[in-house]
Amino acid sequence: MSQILDFRNVDLFYDHVHALRDVSLSVNEGETVALIGANGAGKSSILRAITGLRKIRKGEIFYAGQRIDGKDPADLVKSGIAMVPEGRRVFPYMSVKDNLLMGAFTRTDKADIARTLESVLTRFPRLKERYTQAAGTMSGGEQQMMVIGRALMAKPRLLLLDEPSLGIAPKLVQDIARSIVAINRDEKVSVLLVEQNSRMALRISQRAYALTTGSVALSGNSAELLADDRVRALYLGGEL
Repeated sequence: MSQILDFRNVDLFYDHVHALRDVSLSVNEGETVALIGANGAGKSSILRAITGLRKIRKGEIFYAGQRIDGKDPADLVKSGIAMVPEGRRVFPYMSVKDNLLMGAFTRTDKADIARTLESVLTRFPRLKERYTQAAGTMSGGEQQMMVIGRALMAKPRLLLLDEPSLGIAPKLVQDIARSIVAINRDEKVSVLLVEQNSRMALRISQRAYALTTGSVALSGNSAELLADDRVRALYLGGEL
């Protein structure tokens, strides 16, 4: 299985704060990989490094065999990397339709954009019901569906998801989890999932990395990590 993402020995700083310390991880083609850990562990910093939103101090990042650290974020979107940021970041006064179309800003193929839009609305029928509604008037779960749909409008090969369950009602968390599985399975999109809901993340991913204070503490098969006593104690609320 070929790697779509190879994140090698990366160090990242915020001023004098050492946010990532010699972190290495990978995502294979067609795979969902979870990053779990507490707030401040470095999960979101990994996504910012991949997308070029933060410059790395040391290491290398490869996407589809090409080195990408130091590249412009807009060029990375064109190459097939899309990110759903933490906190949703909708355009609140724009309609659902216009929010979705913003995700296709790097594309010029109008007919194909229309097909992608129809596919997104089929995957998230709630968005079709809210199509002309201002995005800011929707519930948090509906907004989360919309920003995932907006990312899909870019036709990504690699989808980065930053805390998609944060602040979402439990019923909609299940819907969003199912949609992530379906996107990976049906559209063959590789997924790197950052999630504090560790149990959910481990259940819908094939592999996972557990981070603590900017370093990888554990990694392996998600099902095995879900049953690991160390993971249960540190990330799933269990006891040793």
